[in-house]
Amino acid sequence: MTTGDIETVAVLGAGSMGHGIAEVAAIAGYSVTVRDLEEELVEDGIGNIEWSLNKLAEKGQIDESADEVLARVEGTTDLKTAVEDADLVVEAVPEVMEIKKDTFEEVDQYTSDDAILASNTSGLSITEMATATDHPEQVIGTHYFNPPLRMDLVEVVHGERTSEETVERVHEYVESIDKTPIDVKKDIHGFAVNNVLVPFMEEAAWMLEEGETTIEQADAAMVYQRGYPMGPFELADYTGIDISYHFREDSEYEAPPPIVEKTEADELGRKSGTGFYDYEDGPGITYEPDDSEGFDTLRVEARMINEAARLVGEAVATPADIDLGMRLGGRFPIGTCRTADKIGLDTVLEKLESLHEEYGEDRYEPHPYLVELVDDGRTGEDAGEGFYDYTGEWPYQFLEIELTDDGVLEIEFDRTERLNAFSEEMFTEVERALTEANTDEVSCVVFSGAGDRAFSAGADVTGFLTQEPTEMMDVEESIETVYNFERPTIAKIDGFCLGGGFELALATDIRIATEGSRFGSPEIDLGLIPGAGGTQRLVRIVGAPRTKELVFAGNQISAEKAADWGIINRAVPEDEFEATVSEFVDGIANGPKTALKVAKRVINEGQDVSLDAGIAMESQGFGLLMTTDDMVEGVQAFQRDRDPEFE
Repeated sequence: MTTGDIETVAVLGAGSMGHGIAEVAAIAGYSVTVRDLEEELVEDGIGNIEWSLNKLAEKGQIDESADEVLARVEGTTDLKTAVEDADLVVEAVPEVMEIKKDTFEEVDQYTSDDAILASNTSGLSITEMATATDHPEQVIGTHYFNPPLRMDLVEVVHGERTSEETVERVHEYVESIDKTPIDVKKDIHGFAVNNVLVPFMEEAAWMLEEGETTIEQADAAMVYQRGYPMGPFELADYTGIDISYHFREDSEYEAPPPIVEKTEADELGRKSGTGFYDYEDGPGITYEPDDSEGFDTLRVEARMINEAARLVGEAVATPADIDLGMRLGGRFPIGTCRTADKIGLDTVLEKLESLHEEYGEDRYEPHPYLVELVDDGRTGEDAGEGFYDYTGEWPYQFLEIELTDDGVLEIEFDRTERLNAFSEEMFTEVERALTEANTDEVSCVVFSGAGDRAFSAGADVTGFLTQEPTEMMDVEESIETVYNFERPTIAKIDGFCLGGGFELALATDIRIATEGSRFGSPEIDLGLIPGAGGTQRLVRIVGAPRTKELVFAGNQISAEKAADWGIINRAVPEDEFEATVSEFVDGIANGPKTALKVAKRVINEGQDVSLDAGIAMESQGFGLLMTTDDMVEGVQAFQRDRDPEFE
């Protein structure tokens, strides 16, 4: 779906980033021209787009046919033809400043006066590029992450002369192509994400050089003790070791010797077959959980947190944008600023001061903003304030929460980078959202998943590996909070509903799903069983044989079968989904809150007692409701043939 005044897009460069950026724009409905210097390069780029679109169409992940999307893509070697009618030009040429400036200077001759010129650079100066044009206010950075089709993040980088209008137009465009923009408000080397991410890799490399760690020890500790998706050396191999090397070429700090040595030896990681691990002739990744003991994880995290403090203190980016960037761009379980607030900024500052005293290196010098926070007593979550303020509205990272005028509390799981998989932090946020809700204002709760692929694809098992078994009780308490919430709850399911997401859905009162949704308990494949009531609620709904069928095999079932088994209330076509959910919500939101509360309690608690005891509970609830004003209103409305207006 195109947006605003941007309808046509030109992408300069048909390589992996260029054709990926073009494909994303075409899928969103834009007319796209791909330009490169040679016809063969253009044909290869469009061929890659065609191949990718066919794969997406086979999997049902695009709304149109591959041919319909591809029809919006043209290729050319002529720059004027590519850009003269473009509303947005995105350059994805080699990462060399002179090449980029030459490109923009030539582009400026052919584009309209209001065309936006965007650079996909990962760290070069947008301000310097803009000097090559007559319209520096319309030059901006749009740093996509690789591969653009799969990565949700785009850093929107403000040059010194970039206008607010340009920023707003680009934000609208990025959102229209189903990507998430974060603002980099100052044009610094490396922008936001890489400035925090590179120290994750290089500090471990410095420790390797000093004999303070092994490769396996560092990777195992950061994954199995701290919950990162990859260890620092594994990540360096994955992204390319030369990326960290080149990042430091224009930086005040030098690259660690192990990174320099690997780069100069052309041992760049996966793309060259060998790096810190051997993928060509060796086994590849070799670390195990037991390798993690004795590694100083705080030394690595303190470096990242100090960089985050610099970005915030120098008004480059907000804590929320940094954290969103680290989640989407680095796949971190939680953002670096939230991690800092959990550790305690005083602890981080003490670590940095100790490292600075021991090694005398500038990279350990605490940033003044970090010192200021600690001096002001803003040391993190326990203190009530750190990078974030915890005394007011809680800074949710994984939920979007809205209370409608009808009292519907809408809670959307927003962790699309992991298909809304639940981390322990995310479960905690669900519990907090419900316990802090004013039930006098809430008529019902609707849970849904962001994106178009998953309600929730399960639990983030990697993150759970960092938790003690006793800490997993917090997850059960979160699910119980959903089950026992005083108001009716509805699960609005579109896509995967698996594992922990399935368990949360089973704790809701009503479950409605699109016909393409999938349900299951895959924990057995991990050597686990469903938790948080996943076996016990399911067996009460479908009986032991079907519960065992789902749990023992770990298989997924369709929405149609889930409806047939009574797991969900409705399985409806995609085009009827919103209307069906609204029908349920409207019926509940306008109902008597007290009666709904009593009905929910009697039904839930009555399942676990004898029939006689259940009937007694029902009778007691009925008698209680006979004394309410809502009952009188309901009877009067019935007698007068009007809709009741319950208090």
